[in-house]
Amino acid sequence: MSAIAIRRHRGTAQGQGAAGWLFVTPVVIILGLFLLVPILMALWVSVSDWSGSGSPFTAQVHFVGGKNYTQVLNGQGLTAQTFGLAVRNNLYYVLYVVPLQTALSLFLAVMVSRRAMKGRNFFRMAFYFPSVTSSVAITVLWLFLFSGAGVVNKFLSYFAISGPDWFNDPNGLGTKVFHLHETGWLAGGNFLGIDWYQWLAGPSVAMSAFIIMAIFTTSGTFMLLFIAALQNIGEETEEAALIDGAGAWARFRYVTLPLLRPTLYTVITLGLIGTWQIFDQVWIGTHGGPAYTTTTPAYMAYDTAFSGNWGKGAAIAFILFGIIIVMTIMQRLILGEADATKMTRRDLRRDRAQRAASLMALEKTEQGGL
Repeated sequence: MSAIAIRRHRGTAQGQGAAGWLFVTPVVIILGLFLLVPILMALWVSVSDWSGSGSPFTAQVHFVGGKNYTQVLNGQGLTAQTFGLAVRNNLYYVLYVVPLQTALSLFLAVMVSRRAMKGRNFFRMAFYFPSVTSSVAITVLWLFLFSGAGVVNKFLSYFAISGPDWFNDPNGLGTKVFHLHETGWLAGGNFLGIDWYQWLAGPSVAMSAFIIMAIFTTSGTFMLLFIAALQNIGEETEEAALIDGAGAWARFRYVTLPLLRPTLYTVITLGLIGTWQIFDQVWIGTHGGPAYTTTTPAYMAYDTAFSGNWGKGAAIAFILFGIIIVMTIMQRLILGEADATKMTRRDLRRDRAQRAASLMALEKTEQGGL
């Protein structure tokens, strides 16, 4: 009977698998048509000399190999230097935005999750509201607030601080804070077409305004993720730590924060992906200026492609895709598994092999008994 039950279980599992594939097939077909096929077409464009007119699959379009990628990455020419500046700008954007938005969203989630806080629902809505507001509207508002005679500079004037002309100032924060100059060894080096001074100058004043805007608009979304995770922890865990004599900081550091690790992993991953894809704010606010200090790879891919260099534009897009993949892998290596209790793929394979061996041994035993 046990062998019969095992075979019946296998048949049921196979039937469920077939039914599952039957239901997901339409979605797979749609994703293939509207996601996979365009990606493959863009990949062909990145290794061809397509001019943008007509079909990229005609006989007039020729295969050029990695020429477009080489011209972007060889560090020579205006395109390579602009790409180096775009990577530098975006890298500083990521290094500032991801940690700050993660810390702020976690802080807001902890604050509005406190039972003693009055008006929690109002504050949750208020903190989340910028996340659902159009990025176009937020960018236009930011252009008004951070203009030379805007509200931000007016506020700074009360503290005897002369604010900059934010979106028209290409100077890096490193040059202003550490008084760096493009002399000596800083003027040497050549990585992606720009010297060490340009790499160490930090984000420009214009880019710093975009950094503040990103933190302001994205923290509310990640706050909701942390709130949901905090609610799943439950009051019993906090009460048990309180009975053991743990203070507020000890409870947060040794109890709450480890339990938030899967959510923290998700927030950082989404933050990395989103910050490397910044486009609409740059396109609306500065068009990559001043002096290319707000240009990002995503904006450069668009600008290059629609300037007639479709091959280079597609190549930049795939290079950006590679950067995102590498950064995500590095983040996983640094943080480890999102859930320490989750089985790894190796453990899952070992577990499946052990189960299969046990079933085979059970079948042999049943057959021998018969």
